[in-house]
Formats: sequence, structure tokens, C-alpha cells
Amino acid sequence: MNELWRFLHLAGVVVWIGGMVFAHFCLRPAALATLAPPQRLPLMSAALGRFFALVGVALVLLWGSGTALFAELSARGGRPPLSWNLMAAIAAVMTVVFLLIALRLYPRMKAALAAGELPAAAAALDGIRRRVELNLLLGALTIGVATLGRLAN
Repeated sequence: MNELWRFLHLAGVVVWIGGMVFAHFCLRPAALATLAPPQRLPLMSAALGRFFALVGVALVLLWGSGTALFAELSARGGRPPLSWNLMAAIAAVMTVVFLLIALRLYPRMKAALAAGELPAAAAALDGIRRRVELNLLLGALTIGVATLGRLAN
């Protein structure tokens, strides 16, 4: 069962971190280079809405599989390595940042777009961008802890 939990965990990581990399380094620059704000903002809103739904699924996979891996180790009488605890702590921060984006900034962006208030929508999108950058850094740190932390265990 351990292998299944690890697979599900990695699948969640790929969706979340990979999606942020794509959105930040590919979609956003292409949209900036080719579209004016009246076209760019609805595109980003639609793309982010789809991505946030996937991240919701990824979070269920990540927290569920992570909890199962901790439980399996505990059932065998083992203690989680420091790297696991660090991953969980960073994941908690990343989850809070995502929830701030998805439950506060994204609805603000959508409402501003619906009202035709492009500057307010752009400001909300910029807030999303900055928090995605933070989560990208935290995600890279988590991957480093997950892989390099094994060397220290």
C-alpha cells in the first residue's frame, strides 16, 4: 500500500507544482505578450479557475496520502524522519497560501471582471501572481527537503 500512497502523493505534487510552473513561466508571459488586458484578464481567470479545481483534487491526494504514509509508518512502530515533518509543515503553509488565493483573491478578481473593473481585476491577479511565486519557492523547498532530506536520514 505504501507504493500506492507514494504514487498518489507524487501525482498531487506534479499537478500542483507543475501547474504553477506552467501558469507562471509559460501561460502568463504568453498572455502578457499577445493579449491586451481586456482579453488577458478573462483568459487568466478561466485558466486559473480550472487550475484551482485541479489543485483542490491535488490537495486531497497530498494530505490523504501523506497522512496515510505517516499512519503506516506509525503502525509499524517507526518515527517519521525530520524531512517528513518539514514537508508537512511547509505543505501546511502552502495550503494556507492556496486557500487565500482561491477563496479571497480569485473571487475578488472574478467579481471585478464581472463588474468591468479591469484595474481591480488586474490588482487581484497581481496578488495571485505574488502568492503563486511564494508557493513555487515553498514547493521547490519541499521537493528539496523530500529528496535531499533522505540523504540526512
